[in-house]
Amino acid sequence: MPTVTLLPGDGIGPSITESVVRIIEASGARIEWDRRLAGVSALESVSTPLPDDTLESIRATRVALKGPLTTPVGVGFRSINVALRKEFDLYANVRPVRTLLPTYRYQDIDLVLIRENTEGLYSGVEHYVGIGGDPRAAAESVMIVTRFGVERILRYAFEYAVANGRRKVTLAHKANILKYTQGLFLDIGRQMAEEYKGRVEFEDRIIDATAMLLVMDPYRFDVIVTENMFGDILSDQIAGLVGGLGLAPGGNIGRDAAIFEAVHGSAPDIVGRNIANPSALLLAGVMMLHHLEMHDEAERIQAALEQTIREGDSLTPDLGGKGTTDSFTDALIRHL
Repeated sequence: MPTVTLLPGDGIGPSITESVVRIIEASGARIEWDRRLAGVSALESVSTPLPDDTLESIRATRVALKGPLTTPVGVGFRSINVALRKEFDLYANVRPVRTLLPTYRYQDIDLVLIRENTEGLYSGVEHYVGIGGDPRAAAESVMIVTRFGVERILRYAFEYAVANGRRKVTLAHKANILKYTQGLFLDIGRQMAEEYKGRVEFEDRIIDATAMLLVMDPYRFDVIVTENMFGDILSDQIAGLVGGLGLAPGGNIGRDAAIFEAVHGSAPDIVGRNIANPSALLLAGVMMLHHLEMHDEAERIQAALEQTIREGDSLTPDLGGKGTTDSFTDALIRHL
């Protein structure tokens, strides 16, 4: 039986985490949960938002399921999520989206965005430049792109496409302007695509054209791979194609660890009201089960979620219903 580190998180995190644990256990998946603290709850309990025992647990289990975390102000972390990615070198951010809402404007969406998770402008290498008597006359940020980082994210994208029966990989870039950093990304992508010829179709598109076409005709895309900041933006855009972040899971994958998460925030305004939608974290749990090779349980949960949403009787307010977190969870378990 695998052990998974469970980080309930902040705000609505504990509520939706309990819902997801109930559903996963009802599916028959046998998992031992190692519950650990992170975020504001950890800061209040042990005076640090990312305790050592939490990190040690993830090192030991190599898999974590994480609810939304709030980064405390003024404690030295730009982002707890970024700190976790750096600590475990979680270089691949995987964001799948599928249509679940039967009346939403886009139907039959099935896309995956794979984002480089450790480099680019999000490396955080920036500083002020003093001019004359003004110490903050200019600000400078460095986009770091390494051959090593590019090769491993592109390899991950192509291998993901092959393993999951995907037809095409689209590399989104801005090499027309950023000829060195984005040019390196594009050059390596074109070279690597030759290795997969006949198995995976390849194309490259400028990032702004990609964003436009995702709105006009998202069906032309299958797997999109891109650098860190562009991926951050496009991943939320494709979530909008299926109803928003409440239906968007994410996986952060490295060689030695994987952390699966709901990508929405901790929603402090609805804490305690029993109306939070657990779907994003549940879909992250489905990704986690596939990662653990519990494919039958993952597919049963996916089918039960789709049936519960189609039925519509227990939907939470963000999905247009009048249900609660508990009623939604109970309905889904009935469908299992």
